Amino acid sequence: MGFVSLIQRLQLEPAVSITVHRTRGSVPREAGTWMLVFAQGEWGTIGGGHLEFEAMASARALLKESLPNAAPVEKRFVLGPSLGQCCGGEVVVQLARVTAQDIPRLQQSYQRRLQPLALFGGGHVGKALVHVLATLPFAVRWIDSRDEIFPGDIPAQVDCEHSNPVHAAVADLVPNSAVLIMSFSHAEDLDVVIACLQRQRQKGDLPYVGLIGSATKWASFRSRLRERGFTDAECDRVTSPIGVPGILGKEPEVIAVAVAAQLLQLDH
Repeated sequence: MGFVSLIQRLQLEPAVSITVHRTRGSVPREAGTWMLVFAQGEWGTIGGGHLEFEAMASARALLKESLPNAAPVEKRFVLGPSLGQCCGGEVVVQLARVTAQDIPRLQQSYQRRLQPLALFGGGHVGKALVHVLATLPFAVRWIDSRDEIFPGDIPAQVDCEHSNPVHAAVADLVPNSAVLIMSFSHAEDLDVVIACLQRQRQKGDLPYVGLIGSATKWASFRSRLRERGFTDAECDRVTSPIGVPGILGKEPEVIAVAVAAQLLQLDH
């Protein structure tokens, strides 16, 4: 169940949220992690195993009580032999009934979990990346200069944008956006890189700027950037080639997984 489907379902029936309230020692998930439990089905996870099983059972028991104004309930779980888990830590979860009235708060909480990411280029790798990133904690802004380039099956947390010239979109990116550059032409790629480096000079708020291509392509770009007055230190802020090392496949789906893994290494 995607987040959009979750919101639609919550408009029709109540659920109980399970939030990791406090932790001690080794635990599956950090404080602030939450999931929703319906009478049938659930969304999200607080770590799985017997901890989650017992927490969901408590959530469904609370749901059956049908007390709309009931105060949140805290439950403590020790992750030892009694739960069949050997983490050895302790988790305190908070259970609270949620309804359609809580949707704005849940949407805000969900958005805070997402890393903003601007993807320049709607080609084969871009298409593969969008579908990988849609399953991960990223809010994707997908940008291309060409009309009718975006497919019909766009994941809910992806916003498509036509920008011509394409690099003009860099100016109003959300602060702390990661940037991936993979347009249909090297000229557009270079324009976007330049716009990103100019923004870095002004604001320094793009934690990752990644450029698809070979080491030879980046060497050529680096030389042209130096001719335009960018220093080696500024050029060093561009990652190229992109993707975690050691993955050699060139298929779009393989590149997408390698790039997504590298993005997950960012310190959000």
